[in-house]
Amino acid sequence: MPAVPESSWAVDTRRSKLLGRGVLLFILLVQAGLSLRLTGTAFQDEALYVAAGHYELANLLHGTKLPVDFAAYFSGHPKLYPVLAGAVDSYFGLTGVRVVSLLFMLGATALLYALTRRLFNLRAALGAAALFSVLQSTIVLGNFATYDAAAIFLLALSAWAVVRTDRMKAFAVLLAAPPAALAFGVKYASGLYLPTLVVLAVITAHRHRGIRALGRGVVLGTGIAALLGIGYYFSGPLGGISSTTTDRAKGTDTAATMLQHSAEWGGLVFLAALGGTIAYVLRGRMGEMPWIEGETPGRVRRAALGLVLTGTALLAPAYQIHLHTEISLYKHVGFGLFFAAPLAGLGMARLVGPHFRHPQLGILLYVATLVFGMVQAQRAYSFPDSTQMTAYLSTVVDRKGTYLAEEQEVPAYYLRDKTNWTQWQNTYFMDYRGKDGKQYTGPDAFRQAVRDGKFDAIVMHGDVSPVTYQAVKEGLKNNSHYRLAAVFPYTTSSGEHAYRIWVKR
Repeated sequence: MPAVPESSWAVDTRRSKLLGRGVLLFILLVQAGLSLRLTGTAFQDEALYVAAGHYELANLLHGTKLPVDFAAYFSGHPKLYPVLAGAVDSYFGLTGVRVVSLLFMLGATALLYALTRRLFNLRAALGAAALFSVLQSTIVLGNFATYDAAAIFLLALSAWAVVRTDRMKAFAVLLAAPPAALAFGVKYASGLYLPTLVVLAVITAHRHRGIRALGRGVVLGTGIAALLGIGYYFSGPLGGISSTTTDRAKGTDTAATMLQHSAEWGGLVFLAALGGTIAYVLRGRMGEMPWIEGETPGRVRRAALGLVLTGTALLAPAYQIHLHTEISLYKHVGFGLFFAAPLAGLGMARLVGPHFRHPQLGILLYVATLVFGMVQAQRAYSFPDSTQMTAYLSTVVDRKGTYLAEEQEVPAYYLRDKTNWTQWQNTYFMDYRGKDGKQYTGPDAFRQAVRDGKFDAIVMHGDVSPVTYQAVKEGLKNNSHYRLAAVFPYTTSSGEHAYRIWVKR
C-alpha cells in the first residue's frame, strides 16, 4: 500500500493536476518568450549543420555525392539531426529550424515536470520546471539550430520512461532504451549521461523490488548497448566520435576558469539541488502535519538518488576540465543540470517550507536564476550579423571561384544556391603548393596562397582565427591581385568588429 500523504500537494486529485498543468503552462510560456527574444543571423555551428543537412538529404533522396565526409568530424551522426534541420529549412528557413529546437526544449521541461512529480510531488515538480526553464543553456538552446536541444529532449524522454515504469516488470524499462540510444546518435556527448539512466533505473525500482532492481539496470544497459551496436553496424565509420568526443584534442583553458564559468551558468541550481539532496536524505517527506512524526525508511536509497542526480551536473565540467577546453561548455552544463533539476525543485520546496511558510525564499531563488539566465543568454547569443556580408558576396561569387572565409560555413550556407561547399576554404588549416613549387602548411600556406592570388574573394574579421588573419594581411600587403571592396561593421558582446572583404582585381 502506498504511504498516506501528509498534504493535498502530494495527492493526485483532479484539482491538483489542473493546478499543476496550469502553472506548468505559464512556465513554458515564459521559457518560450525568453528564447524567442534572442535574434540573430546563423551562427557558425547552425550554418554547418543545416547546410550539411541539405547535402545529406540530396544524398539520401537522389544519391548525390557528399562534398565532404561529414561523419568524420561531426559530433553527432550527420544523417539524424542535420537531415531533420535541412528538411525543415527547405520549407521554413532558419527560423523554422530554431522553432523545432524550441519545441524540443519545451518538451524537455514538460518531461522534467512529469518525472519529478512521480519521484517526489507536485510542488517539487513545479520548482524543477521553473528553475530549469530559465537557465542560460535552456534559453539559448531553445532558439539554436544545433542538435543539443534534440539530444536533451531524448535524454529527458528516456529518463521519464525510466521513472514511469518503476513499478512495472523489469522488461518494461526497455521503453527507455530507444530514446537513450538515439540521444547518443544525435550527439555523442550524450553518452556521458547513459550511465545515469541505468543507475536511475535501479534506484527508482529498489523501493518496490529490493535487490531484484539490479536486473532492471542490466536490462536497460543491455538494451541501450544492443541498439548502439546495431546502429554502429549499419552506419559505417564514424570518425567524429573520436575526434570530437572520446579522443578530442586538448585545449589550453584552465580548470579555474571553467569552474568559475560553470558556477556562473548553473551554480544556483546546483546549490539548490545540493540542499534538496541533504534535506531529502535527512527526511523523506516534509512534515506539514506536526502530529505526524517519525523517520521514513529508505535513507540509503534517498541518498543514492540524490547523489546520482545531483552529481550528474558535475560530469560535463569535469570532462571538459580533463580536456582543458571550454568549447560548448555553456551548452553542455544544461545536460547535467536537467538531471539535477528534480532535486533542485525539491530543494526549493523545502526552502519555502510547509504550508508555504517562506514563499519569498522560493521567489528569490527563481528570480535570481531568471536574471542570471537572461543576462548570460543574451551575452552567449551575440553572433556577428552577417546580413550585409552575405548580401554583398552574393554579387561576386559563382560556381567557378575559390573563396577564403573566416567561419566559412555561414556564407556557404546562405549562398549555397550560388556556390558549392568545396569552393569555400576555412581559416583553420591549409596545405598549399605555391607557384614557386614549394609546399606550405599552416599560416605560411595562407600567406603564400594570398600572395599568389589563389582566392577570388577573401572574407575576414580576425575574431576566430587571429593567426591566420595576420598571415592573410601580410599576404595582402603590396599585393596587386586584390582590392579591399567592402567593410561591414557589427557589434557583439565582446565589442565592435567588422567584416572585411577583398576581391580579386
